[in-house]
Amino acid sequence: QVQLVESGGGLVQAGGSLRLSCAASGRTSSRYAMGWFRQAPGKEREFVAAITWILGIPYYADYVKGRFTISRDKSKNTVYLQMNSLKSEDTAVYYCAVGGRRIPVNTTTSVDYWGQGTQVTVSS
Repeated sequence: QVQLVESGGGLVQAGGSLRLSCAASGRTSSRYAMGWFRQAPGKEREFVAAITWILGIPYYADYVKGRFTISRDKSKNTVYLQMNSLKSEDTAVYYCAVGGRRIPVNTTTSVDYWGQGTQVTVSS
């Protein structure tokens, strides 16, 4: 089992920034990639960004490219999501995700473990 604890959500004005953190513990040795998804009210959970754990290769959804940056600190078993130029449409619950299989962690079916979620609200 892998446990994920997210932090860093909150309320911010449009154009502002937030940084989310996700600390992993437990059986993390089999981790292939970590990432972030989000779910707005009435919508399906969608991919935001992910990063391969060993090589640190990031990949992003088109709607956050150029605004969000994902990174990881291997020594702290933590992944970060720096969110800049936030828009009202970025408002959602953001979930940390871990994939243990050698496939891109960019769909909900590729995720093996989920965090509890952290609310991000962007006011216009």
